[in-house]
Amino acid sequence: MPILNRASDMHAEITAWRRELHRMPELMFDVVRTADFVEAKLREFGVDEVVKGLGRTGVVGIIKGSRGGGPTIGLRADMDALPIAEKTGKAWASQTAGKMHACGHDGHTAMLLGAAKYLAETRNFAGSVAVIFQPAEEGGGGGREMVRDGLMDRFAISEVYGMHNLPGLEIGKFATRPGPIMASTDEFRVVVKGRGGHAAMPHTTIDPVAIAAQVISALQTIASRNVDPLQSTVVSVTILKAGDASNVIPDEVSFAGTIRTLTPEIREFTRTRLKEISEGVAAAMGGSAQVSVRSGYPVTRNHGEQTGVALAAAGDIAGPQNIEPDVAPMMGGEDFSYMLEARPGNFIFIGNGDTAALHNADYDFNDAIIPHGVSYWARLAEQRLASLVG
Repeated sequence: MPILNRASDMHAEITAWRRELHRMPELMFDVVRTADFVEAKLREFGVDEVVKGLGRTGVVGIIKGSRGGGPTIGLRADMDALPIAEKTGKAWASQTAGKMHACGHDGHTAMLLGAAKYLAETRNFAGSVAVIFQPAEEGGGGGREMVRDGLMDRFAISEVYGMHNLPGLEIGKFATRPGPIMASTDEFRVVVKGRGGHAAMPHTTIDPVAIAAQVISALQTIASRNVDPLQSTVVSVTILKAGDASNVIPDEVSFAGTIRTLTPEIREFTRTRLKEISEGVAAAMGGSAQVSVRSGYPVTRNHGEQTGVALAAAGDIAGPQNIEPDVAPMMGGEDFSYMLEARPGNFIFIGNGDTAALHNADYDFNDAIIPHGVSYWARLAEQRLASLVG
């Protein structure tokens, strides 16, 4: 089945919503104006129940079907922007200095609002649909906070589905896979301690700069020599801070970075090995290393049955030739992972076409994909609830 006629009819209207949201980007949990915009639209559509303040600033709307009781499935969009100065020059560019929707969450919100309007008009399903608008995906863990606030139990959500645009994937195409689709996102910090002194007399010091250089090089052996090549791990050092003068060897050096993995076992192994290597190399060179690791988002892991549901809905909209059912996992992170830990579900990518990459000052969500996204959400809700009710 192709794109819904109603989604095509609403295209201009939803595009206007998207561009309005793009002009007013907000960060993390501070999405007050965005949440107000979402709430107003949901009430305008006649959604049966609208709840604000879940996960601090999240919004949930409940749309009841016309065919009596049944389960509730959740459809989630993220609302927050990024601390990036926009360079697109578009007429609808950010009006807030240093902030922009560089990941397309404005588009995600607009497409789910479009689906909510359609579902509230038609109600051609049994059970209920929970449309979930989440804050703080970009590092704040808004998905975790909504789950902690009772999202799943309060609305009796049995399954949950997410969608994200993907630059480089053609317009009209969808991609997903069962199992891990995005990585866990831990952060580490290592403080290497030595004994400072005059740079012209290094033999009288224990040089933490030289130690840190060896540690950083050795950490690359975790992926190349410690982990099965058929598994995946990334250890990237992204911050390095040493002394303040060119003629002084400092007492300590600190560096930090990220660990990305696709399974809990490799995640734990990589964290342990990072600590062993850092401490061991530093000790061998006469210094010491203090290692701390902060847990970030868990692996985003799709459930098999629900991935089949998502693929069927996407296939109906786009045609089987435009569906990638086993896309390679990505090492980026996504806090929809917390919702997939709480309930079975699926996370799918929708093609954004040939655009700038995500988290880029030149990025803009591609409004041409709006009818595809709205149609996917609507078809998914109708088909899945029909199968669950029988």
